[in-house]
This record gives sequence, structure tokens and C-alpha cells, in this order.
Amino acid sequence: MKKAILQVALDVVDLPRALQIAREAVLGGADWIEAGTPLIKSEGVQAIRSLKDTFPDSIIVADMKIADTGALEVEMAAKAGANVVCILGDADDAVIADAIRASRKYGIRLMADLINTGDPLNRAARLESMGVDIICAHTGIDQQMTGRDSLSLLGQLAGTLHVPLAIAGGIDAEQAGDAVKQGAEIIIVGGWIARSADVTASAKKIREAMNKPRARQTKKADLSETIRSLLMQVSAPNVTDAMHRKGSMTGLFSLCGKVKMVGKAVTVQTFAGDWAKPVEAIDRAGQNDVLVINNDGGLHVAPWGELATLSCITKGISGVVIDGAVR
Repeated sequence: MKKAILQVALDVVDLPRALQIAREAVLGGADWIEAGTPLIKSEGVQAIRSLKDTFPDSIIVADMKIADTGALEVEMAAKAGANVVCILGDADDAVIADAIRASRKYGIRLMADLINTGDPLNRAARLESMGVDIICAHTGIDQQMTGRDSLSLLGQLAGTLHVPLAIAGGIDAEQAGDAVKQGAEIIIVGGWIARSADVTASAKKIREAMNKPRARQTKKADLSETIRSLLMQVSAPNVTDAMHRKGSMTGLFSLCGKVKMVGKAVTVQTFAGDWAKPVEAIDRAGQNDVLVINNDGGLHVAPWGELATLSCITKGISGVVIDGAVR
């Protein structure tokens, strides 16, 4: 099997930062360099031109996510120095056909991105028959939050096509190795490399996993546990920003210092100072759940104390939020 290609996706909005990330990623073993959609939207096709000027011997990918005017946008990217241009797989056939003609005219390759495609298997076969050069199995961030993943899509596509398969969407080192074993020839990695503290080391780790993919026992993670794991990696301001500051609880402060808790809420409505309902909630709550107790607005009497806290610790409850007093 030929060596798989590592493509680093520069999904940032600042060109100098993108160039620095690309330099460090290439040192770590990245083969292709992608001008991500946010970068192109922010900096224009100058981003593609700058990447080609800085890395004249590398394959430059322009993630244009073309949905219309296929020939025009392929021409723009090709003239700026792109070797591969990305088009949306669910674009109209007329758009795809025009983009293919333009790609042949300028001697570049066309990659179709299957993100948000309703019937990816049949659409991939159609795109291949039309002349698309590369098919990308890509599950978007919002789709990932519903339990879908790119590896599953890749597994469905593997063996059904003759053109090279790429994979993108939340790929880390472990998944990169799995993707190579499933037949992906191009592994597209964005945030796992670009947002890491050590870009070169992260790229090396991906490269090593791709070069020596290891068999492992895979168990599909529970969706709620996956969401909890993701939320444990971000800050409260990140979450409130993502929620557009809607629906958040205000006036919270920690009695335990600098801690973090994430879990499914088990809500409790009780009379001020009545501990019966909170104790019942401890029995009902599962591991990693969070108790949210309304003490009926009472600050003069507490429904919670040391024994209840110890019971939660023993049961593995993630934390307790009380609108009221604590002993």
C-alpha cells in the first residue's frame, strides 16, 4: 500500500498565523497544505497565492466549498496556485460538470466534499462517474454532535469507488490510523494540529499513526459521554459564547475552589431547608450527573451539608448546584 497523504487544514482567519502553522506542520510531516474555507473567506485567494509562494514544492489545496459558478471559482483558485480545489458534493450536476471542465483546463484536481450530502453513497458514485478526482468523507461539527462520524461514512464508501478517498472532520491520531486501515489515501486534519500547543509534535504523531496503523478494539462511545468529554475540554465562557449567552444560570460561584463539573442535570424542587428531596435525588442520580437544587429561594436555612456531599462523592456524582444556602 502506498504511503497515505497527510493534509493539514488551515481553518484560521489570519494569514500570518496560517503560514506559521503550515511551516510547523510541514516539519512534522504534513504533505499537502489546505487553505481552509475561513482563511479564504477572510483573506481571499491571496491566501492560496501566499501558501504557494511559501511552499512552492507542496500540493496546495483550496477548500472553496464551491456551490455555484463552478468554472469561475476553480479558475480563481487555480490561477492563485491551487493544485486541488474542493467543491461541495451536493452541488448541482451542472456546477460539478463546469468545475470538472475548468479543472482539466488548468491541470488541477477536483475534490468533492460529501458534507451534508443526503445520500452520500449514491452521490459519491455519481460524482466519480462525472469525473471528480477525489471523494472526501466528511462529517461536519454539527453532525458529529448528533453521533455521526466520518469513519463510519468512510467504511461505507471503501471498496465502492476507484478514485482516491479522503477523510475529514474531527480526525485525531487514533482515527488517522483507523482511516488508513479503512482505505483512506488522504487524511485531512485541522484543529488537532492547528490548535495544538506544539503543531510540529502533533503533526508527527498523526504521521506516525498513519505510517504504522495498529489494529485496536473499537467500541462506539455513548453519545452523552462523548458530549460530556468534549465539554470537559472547554471553558464556561466558550459554552456561553456558543449559546449566544442564552439560557445560562447567573450568579454562580464555587465553594470548592477552581473546579470543573459537567453532567446531565437532575433537578430538585424543595421547600427551604427540607433535605428529603435532595437525598432522593442522590439516589436517583447516575454517575457524572449534576444535581441542581432550588431551595425555594431560602438563604436562611440549608438543605445540604457534609453527609450529602460525601454521598455524592461515593456515588460519583459530578457536582451540585444549589440556589440557596449550604452548611
